[in-house]
Amino acid sequence: MESTTVNVRGIDIHFNRYNNGAKERIVLLHGFTGSTNTWNEVISFLPNTFDILTIDLIGHGVTSKPLDSTRYAVEEQIADLHALFHQLKWSNFTLVGYSMGGRLALSYASRYPVDRLILESSSPGITEIEQRLNRKQSDELLADRILDKGLTSFVHFWEGIPLFHTQRQLSLETQQQIREERLAGSEIGLANSLRGFGTGVQPSYWHKLEEINTLTFLLTGELDEKFSKLAKKMKKYLPDVAHIEIRDVGHAIHVENPELFATIVKDIILKEDVK
Repeated sequence: MESTTVNVRGIDIHFNRYNNGAKERIVLLHGFTGSTNTWNEVISFLPNTFDILTIDLIGHGVTSKPLDSTRYAVEEQIADLHALFHQLKWSNFTLVGYSMGGRLALSYASRYPVDRLILESSSPGITEIEQRLNRKQSDELLADRILDKGLTSFVHFWEGIPLFHTQRQLSLETQQQIREERLAGSEIGLANSLRGFGTGVQPSYWHKLEEINTLTFLLTGELDEKFSKLAKKMKKYLPDVAHIEIRDVGHAIHVENPELFATIVKDIILKEDVK
């Protein structure tokens, strides 16, 4: 594994690369409060014939955490990714994104070509103006809370929200690893990520779904009713799409069953039957 930080468009972006030069290329984008570490278990189950790139998104991990929240906007992050891929001479890859990273992956694929798009528990945004304003306001309040009360208080709150209740079934060791990854975050980075790239701030991409001709796979956990419903709705609009609902897991499939998640990703890329 190579761990590298490069300057892209005025910020330092950190990424890890595995199996440099292997045949199949895959990019993995983490969710809110995550980092490249999110994917460690999944990568351990992927074949060494995959050239894998994991990236710390802006405000997360070792990547820069600018004080100006507008630098976190989706258009800025799309440009960052594209510049990074150009710098690395990367093309013809599968783009995988989880939750917040899935929103970014979908946004990127609406602008630039990728071979395949795998979206785990992801949304194209919010169409209704009132709902978007309400979400923006709640994200602003959450950002204020992070800055006022600190990271430890926020992480305690965040791991208790209903979206992550299924993670209570994980081993104590795994739960502790997730907690430590979140606690390694930055108050300003997470607050500005919410302010600049929260679901309420990001433009809705629902109207762009029909234009995305990339082969797309929507992965959701059957215990995550909200995102399973969203995937079923998205499936009606995406031209070339499959929805795979995974049993006995919730929102973070790659955390709750990393081996199965890796198997599904492998089968998609190698064009084998996806169970």
